[in-house]
Amino acid sequence: MNHFPLFLDLHGKTVLVVGAGLVADRKIELLRSAGARVVVVARTAHLQVQVRARSGDIELRLDEFEPSQLAGAWLVVAATDDARLNRAVATAAEARHLWCNVVDDAELSSAQVPAIVDRSPVTVAVSSGGAAPVIARRLRERIETLVEPAVGLLAELAQRHRSAIRAARPGLADRRRFYDWLLDGPVLAALRCGRPRQAEDLLDEALVGTVRPAAGKVLLVGAGPGDPGLLTLRGLRALNEADVILHDRLVSPEVLSLARRDARRIAVGKMPGEDHEATQRRIHGLMAQHARLGRCVVRLKGGDPLVYGRGGEELEYLREQGITYEVVPGITAALACGAYAGIPLTHRSHASELILSTAHRRAGDGPASDREAATTRVYYMGVERLDGLCARLMARGVGRGTPCALIENGSRANQRVIHAPLERVAIQARRAAVHSPALFIVGAVAGLGPKLAWFGETLTFDDDPQTTLLPDVLEAVA
Repeated sequence: MNHFPLFLDLHGKTVLVVGAGLVADRKIELLRSAGARVVVVARTAHLQVQVRARSGDIELRLDEFEPSQLAGAWLVVAATDDARLNRAVATAAEARHLWCNVVDDAELSSAQVPAIVDRSPVTVAVSSGGAAPVIARRLRERIETLVEPAVGLLAELAQRHRSAIRAARPGLADRRRFYDWLLDGPVLAALRCGRPRQAEDLLDEALVGTVRPAAGKVLLVGAGPGDPGLLTLRGLRALNEADVILHDRLVSPEVLSLARRDARRIAVGKMPGEDHEATQRRIHGLMAQHARLGRCVVRLKGGDPLVYGRGGEELEYLREQGITYEVVPGITAALACGAYAGIPLTHRSHASELILSTAHRRAGDGPASDREAATTRVYYMGVERLDGLCARLMARGVGRGTPCALIENGSRANQRVIHAPLERVAIQARRAAVHSPALFIVGAVAGLGPKLAWFGETLTFDDDPQTTLLPDVLEAVA
């Protein structure tokens, strides 16, 4: 090896950074994320570095570099555009047996900063030893797709229970099987779904009992509009977890080619002229059949599975059958096709509202005026104006009891969903201290949320006559 890979504990330790430009700022940010005490020496400093210094995040010394400034440092970083100064820093560090990284100069560096995949406390580092940094970055990109963020949460959980795991599984082989179960079983799945308490309960049960074999599950995955580059990272991971893939006719061969090679592929797409209800019943049966055999089933649908794709019906069926499921959103055709055609679907000067509709209608549907209650409304950036928005909707005839959902930090680990009727959702949002970013959904489909939710925290408020929309807001709109 040209370089020995090593992970350093820099918490509370001094690192000297010589230079205070944008390149130095990126190194400073990385060092601070590792808990280092950063001292910066430079003749002048970029505004971002000055802001860090004023906030107390770093110590900034506007001065010439002197070797005496290395006293007390554990590591040195030279990040200036002056080659002679960088060489002087490296030479001074070498004389004091200090590791030194000179940015973009492998020959002067005694320490390399690798490309990093951060799933703390799990960290993956890739280095080419300065020979080809672009290759290291490309490899890091590939590893990013393989190591999901929930792995870091799993490592934290395992760390907290390490003593208990060793006590319950004293044999090395038994302990290895237990950690395999943690990675492959329901604990990681619960963390992936934003349910840390459930994950901890599952781990505690396993420590006092026997590890149950992993149950089958169904992943409802959006394949996007066709371009495999638009498949999400979570969608790609799902295709590589799959034992069985039930795919629609609109899923492109290029997307299917990304799946695990030994996964069984079953085409279940509906064809023109056939009995679509019978085909849907067959799809339901296949999902249940393979999941009950302990398999990971990917139900792969074109676009997004919950936009005009019967995804909601499939979730209801899986819930009725007691089968574990997850939803992996995909880029719906409206967004992708608009973008690929150079058409902005919203524009401050031209369009502030977007309606997605389908040409298909169920038998017995009445005229559009009779289907107002079947409309779903989605509002971005509406938390601060929620009172007025709800009042305007009711003034336009939307029923006071219409189900609503306010989704805070959607898809993130701290996601919360507030469910309440239209006339009460604004006050309940204040009670729950909901903040941006949050998405507001109004319509009958919002009422399915408490039943079909699979990710994060769900708060449902019962009817309470004391929590109606503020009278002054209603009066102002009227």
